[in-house]
Amino acid sequence: MSTTTEPIQGFTDVEDARAQLATCGYLADDRLATTVFLQTRLEKPVLLEGPAGVGKTQLAESLAAATGRRLIRLQCYEGQDETKALYEWDYGKQLLYTQILREKIGQVVEDAADLNEAVERIAKQDSVFFSQRFLAARPLLEAIDSDTPVVLLIDEVDRADEALEAVLLELLAEFQISIPEIGTVTARTMPYVVLTSNNTRDLSAALKRRCLHLFLDYPDAARELEIIRSKETGLADSLAARLVDIVRGIRELELRKAPSISETVDWARTLAVLGVEELTADVLSTTLNVVVKYERDLKRVMEALPRLVDPNAEVPDHLHGHGHGHGHGHSHAPVAEDRDDVDGRAERKAKDQPGRHNAGYYGGAGGTGPRTAPAVSTSQGSRAFPSARKRPV
Repeated sequence: MSTTTEPIQGFTDVEDARAQLATCGYLADDRLATTVFLQTRLEKPVLLEGPAGVGKTQLAESLAAATGRRLIRLQCYEGQDETKALYEWDYGKQLLYTQILREKIGQVVEDAADLNEAVERIAKQDSVFFSQRFLAARPLLEAIDSDTPVVLLIDEVDRADEALEAVLLELLAEFQISIPEIGTVTARTMPYVVLTSNNTRDLSAALKRRCLHLFLDYPDAARELEIIRSKETGLADSLAARLVDIVRGIRELELRKAPSISETVDWARTLAVLGVEELTADVLSTTLNVVVKYERDLKRVMEALPRLVDPNAEVPDHLHGHGHGHGHGHSHAPVAEDRDDVDGRAERKAKDQPGRHNAGYYGGAGGTGPRTAPAVSTSQGSRAFPSARKRPV
């Protein structure tokens, strides 16, 4: 199959790419808009790496909407084989056709001289049963063999095994797929290919070499606020700006999963639905499960939330983490607030007096004088410290 040379609708320049994506609800910065524009001109795949929830998948969807292309998505996962990504033979359909054509097959071999000749005659018909009629196309082949331009999204490629990653190399480099029984299927129209990775493992240099590469991180506060406004969450601008600052503070904590941009948008919508007019630690803690999805993370954020809402707030005693966990309930009395001598210097001075210990402490028969070293006999000393041997002359 030959590749058509018909022009495919794209973007006129970087600003046009940014504007077209914005009309689809995706706010791209300079680097991202430039990368998307170059993709449409250079006809190269784009590999987007970065933490989950920063808009990698959404870019492919917005790109398809902006260019009027159909989106074909391959969701990668561990243990996925090429039959789920490329193609597989419809053996059930082949068997059905064989049963239907059994009479015709009998006519083909009825006058064969022997079994070998019958087999040879049937072998000449192999191409009938190994044709695209019996080929079940999966996302990769579907994108290559499509009559109309498409956007191919290969999502979370880092979750796939390295074997599948190797299968992708031919498609990414030549925009073609080799099928042993049929031959090479070349793209009819050049697809826009977008690969995403959450960096759960390192991708091969061969795959990266075939792609334009861009690392997407969490946006700055101004852009994230702009994204929230564009989603029309219903939350007041002042509260949305404060919420962005709080979320950015949460991301700085040591969490198993930091809140994504989409979760920030969900949190803003949640607060708007509840009619929240002021962001307090109590209000935010009741809706914290919208952005924090692990119990350990939830505890850490709950402890830090008062400080994130108000840096000058006093954290309650039960959030200081002073619990001993012994279960015997001992106390530290008296507390500093109940004493005139806060640092205890007067108490220590009163105890630090000569003769304060009894005779038993010093090991003597009486008196309160300083302790003297016990006498050591000559024999004890010689056993403990034997005299040095004289070196031979």
